[in-house]
Amino acid sequence: MKAHNGHLPNIHMKKIFKALKLSSIVLLVMALFIACDKDFNTIESDVLGKDNANFNTDNSILQILAYNKKLDSLQINGLSSNLFGVFNDPAYGQTTASIITQATPNVFNPDFGDNAVIDSVILKVPYFNKVSADSPDDNGNEVYTIKDSLYGGAPVKLTVYRNNYFLRDFDPNSEFNEAQMYYSKADGSINNTDNFAINGDATINFDDHKSDIIYMQEQYVPSSETIVLKTTEGDEDVFDRQTPALRVKLDEDYWKATIFDKEDDPVLSNANNFRDYFRGLYFKAEAINGNGNMTFFNLSTANITIYYSKDSSIEGDRLQDTYTLNLNGNRLNTYINDYSIALANGDKTLGDEKLYLKGAEGSMAVIDLFSGIVDCDGTPETALDCFKKTYRELDANGNYLPQVNGNYPLKKLINEAHLVIYEDETAPNGGDSDYHKYDRIYAYDINNNIPTIDYSFDPTEDTTDPFNSKIINLGQRIKDDNGAAKYKIRLTEHLNNILLKDSTNTKLGLILSNNVNLTNSFKILESGDEVTEIPSTALLTPRGTVLFGTNVTGPNESKKMKLEIFFTEPNL
Repeated sequence: MKAHNGHLPNIHMKKIFKALKLSSIVLLVMALFIACDKDFNTIESDVLGKDNANFNTDNSILQILAYNKKLDSLQINGLSSNLFGVFNDPAYGQTTASIITQATPNVFNPDFGDNAVIDSVILKVPYFNKVSADSPDDNGNEVYTIKDSLYGGAPVKLTVYRNNYFLRDFDPNSEFNEAQMYYSKADGSINNTDNFAINGDATINFDDHKSDIIYMQEQYVPSSETIVLKTTEGDEDVFDRQTPALRVKLDEDYWKATIFDKEDDPVLSNANNFRDYFRGLYFKAEAINGNGNMTFFNLSTANITIYYSKDSSIEGDRLQDTYTLNLNGNRLNTYINDYSIALANGDKTLGDEKLYLKGAEGSMAVIDLFSGIVDCDGTPETALDCFKKTYRELDANGNYLPQVNGNYPLKKLINEAHLVIYEDETAPNGGDSDYHKYDRIYAYDINNNIPTIDYSFDPTEDTTDPFNSKIINLGQRIKDDNGAAKYKIRLTEHLNNILLKDSTNTKLGLILSNNVNLTNSFKILESGDEVTEIPSTALLTPRGTVLFGTNVTGPNESKKMKLEIFFTEPNL
């Protein structure tokens, strides 16, 4: 990285900043029109074109460092959705995900009426779905698919237990009634059959706290079939069509004894009493012959509904009513990982050759954009100082010119910057050449545990189709001219923020994501370094991929991760 010691008068700087703003607008508008083109394009303009006598455009490669970060003890309560089932990643091995959740009545101090009789009890847990391309069917009805949120197709054993472990809402050891955090323990160090969590003080084995079996299905595979319920009103059949869900009947006698026989008992009088009495459900997944499937449970709308009848004020008539237990209280995902790759923390000094991105309790990568000492125009400098001296205006003594309106004056303007990442296509893919086709790589600011500024500026958010969301900042997987798979992460504004405002956000986290719209962060228990939180999408992504890092030599050296910068400087 070579420094440039010349500087421009302030009047010229104003012209350059105006040019930069115009160029950014042109780039943004063009990006919206060419969003279907998955690679970045070089866009010339009359203002900053290569034939302009006043400006030169060029590009450079910035020295960076990438290394692995093993993820242990991640916050697993408060997730927007929950993984359930067994998934075998061809490169990493097996992950089993189970769920523990509270249950809360929709009515307290219930009056079930006279001679109440339970007709049926239904457990319903919706799947995440969307309307299928085959919709509507021949009868004009909607057709749904869950394939975007279903991993694998082999059956698993599903058992729903009554959970006897009390899930606290608040941490009794905190000073200000902070929420109780639960953390994953998926390493199998105790055993690889039970589901564990850590509450900060102790390790909980939920299999030690399971009691009654509420429901069991020996061969469970989620279905995308529409649920059709038929009722009869007079002489006419009425059909209620519902989106795909786990919808099963439960034992009426059990719920009569558990709920209806407690009608005047204080356990049904308020949420605290009820949650101490009925502490929730434990959905346990188990592999069958080492195989299975994994999907998302939407527990925010899941419930147990008790359908019953009672005497009417009109003699001989019966009234129909319901009593519901909602499953949208405190809940957590547990994981059991049996990995075939030994995940470990990487080399923070030299960087790693391979980067292992694995969801659930797996692994991520840390990118240090300014690592070590570099030759800066013949003088050893830290990479960050050399970067600033290369792009900022300097006075005659080599010092930065003072800030103007909060920004340092620049002598070179970054028009475009992106992280170029290559995938290791020799990693096992289970025989499916398109296995990683819909993967996304998500970059976040680990200093503040927020998305990068480029993510925030990206207008291409799509809340209904995460794969096609934020495609300017987080480029989709593409093939280069040699057919190698790569990703590009736009960091233009991130670098400009470092130059203009002295931002200290020089390290990024990289994770694999199946939904780049999920940006809220979850804590890591006793991380031991600067990575203290992880975006929730990493917890909800069962898959993994392998990338080339920055310490790559030999035949794959051309696939080494790099940061490309395209800049403009005045032609003096």
